[in-house]
Amino acid sequence: MKRNIRLLIEYDGGRYRGWQKQGKNADADTIQGRLEQVLSRMTEEDVQLIGSGRTDAGVHALGQVANFHTDCSMSCGEIRDYLTRYLPADIGILKVSDAGERFHSRLNAAEKTYCYRIAVPGVPHVFDRKYLWHFPEPLDMKKMEQATDFLTGRHDFKGFSSIKRTKKSTVRELYAIDIEKKEKEILISFTGNGFLHNMVRILTGTLVEIGCGRKQPEDVLTVLQTKDRQDAGITAPPQGLFLVSVKY
Repeated sequence: MKRNIRLLIEYDGGRYRGWQKQGKNADADTIQGRLEQVLSRMTEEDVQLIGSGRTDAGVHALGQVANFHTDCSMSCGEIRDYLTRYLPADIGILKVSDAGERFHSRLNAAEKTYCYRIAVPGVPHVFDRKYLWHFPEPLDMKKMEQATDFLTGRHDFKGFSSIKRTKKSTVRELYAIDIEKKEKEILISFTGNGFLHNMVRILTGTLVEIGCGRKQPEDVLTVLQTKDRQDAGITAPPQGLFLVSVKY
């Protein structure tokens, strides 16, 4: 019986085309592809890596989870050491562990948390400038928080995604949206049972438009009712988005 190995991964997605492989010749351009290259070389097998979800081009992760099946007899510590040695510096392996035979990093995921970072204008951001959305206008936190009250809970979030047509359900449950203002940045955390394509970035863009007065908090109710992407706000740029954690 093959082993099922679970990885906890962090990465800077700035120079990658996202998590998911885009074809046989794009291995070096994606996080999944780069990991599979190194794992296949290590195991001398054709490794198929399963991620908990797909992050877009330019999006980062602090706690991505993935798993793969292998006959490799190396210990978890040896696997981690090998990956650390041969992966580029912008992909890090935080933990390697043996998982149960039926563990599936995507299908078994029960809760995910994403965080979006927005720069406070007029403050220098020398060291974090590549990981923030430099939105030029001040934001009204109270109005943004009013909108989050309408968004939390179980809704059809199709209007807050870039999905055009799908036979799959677009209903998701947002357990919490937390907005925290620090000296140099505003952090928006989203926790839910799953997220649609671009959902966090469109939610963020909508909240920012509410914060700067272009939209009103109640406008999010219209998006939930019409399910029309055109009624939602702009799509926030990818560099401020981080996959923080996945719970099972």
